[in-house]
Amino acid sequence: MSANVDLRVDVGSLTLKNPILTASGTFGYGLEYDDFYDVAELGGICTKGLSLEPRHGNPPDRICETAAGMLNAIGLANVGVEAFCRDKLPILRQRGVTVVANVFATTVDDFVKLAQRVDQEEGVAAIELNVSCPNVDKGGLEFGCDAQAAARVTAACRAVTRLPLWVKMSPEAGDIRGVGLACQEAGADALTAINTIRGLAVDPRTWRARLANRTGGLSGPALKPLALRIVWDLARTVRIPIIGIGGVATAEDAVEFLLAGATAVQVGTANFADPMASKRALDGLADYCRERGMNARDLIGKMR
Repeated sequence: MSANVDLRVDVGSLTLKNPILTASGTFGYGLEYDDFYDVAELGGICTKGLSLEPRHGNPPDRICETAAGMLNAIGLANVGVEAFCRDKLPILRQRGVTVVANVFATTVDDFVKLAQRVDQEEGVAAIELNVSCPNVDKGGLEFGCDAQAAARVTAACRAVTRLPLWVKMSPEAGDIRGVGLACQEAGADALTAINTIRGLAVDPRTWRARLANRTGGLSGPALKPLALRIVWDLARTVRIPIIGIGGVATAEDAVEFLLAGATAVQVGTANFADPMASKRALDGLADYCRERGMNARDLIGKMR
């Protein structure tokens, strides 16, 4: 339990009750976990990527396990922003869940429309701009790998919303620090680091790619060292907070990311293997801090 330990962290102007969030695309809309625990206990949830219109995503097979993680090519299947605002958000708001709306589009104009639409709703704490999904034909990496393109999206959305803007970084950007700086200067309030990285798995019996999309985004433990390094790099480069993501499954993982410079973390692939993973990470972090007589804020950027 997190009682008697101050786990609050400040992501720009937004104070989270604790630094454990769930990653977009790995936790549905939060309501799917009602049978396991009260997700309002978490620092927040990042919704599935929301588009202007509903999306069916890519054809199956869309997921396969790898030796140290998972490949996915879901293709950002989602109910669409209107259905989310009508059917999901009111329930989350009533339950006191801190909601980060992850949004995705293929053009700057559509990103702006999404930001404007979400901005109209009560109960959204922040917007996460997904400019780095590797599993769609248009829009994904095209924005996240180019500093100017990422900055254009960020600035355009900044102009139409009062909500904090988080920009999700791609590990495939040649100069990820440059992309981060460009987003910061364009008005981002925080950076989420990192999204998945493209991978391939082949079936030796059929000689076919295991995913119908052929390539997919690699996530899970295999990403953790890379993500930690990028968080550390970005934390020394930008002034805005970093939300760490990539192989976070336990409290110890979360502590590593905080020490490397992250202000908060997102639990992703681990939610598929253990629906309680995020809650266990939260409780474990509380124990870690309690045993040492410290608060979560005391850990941020303290790697020696």
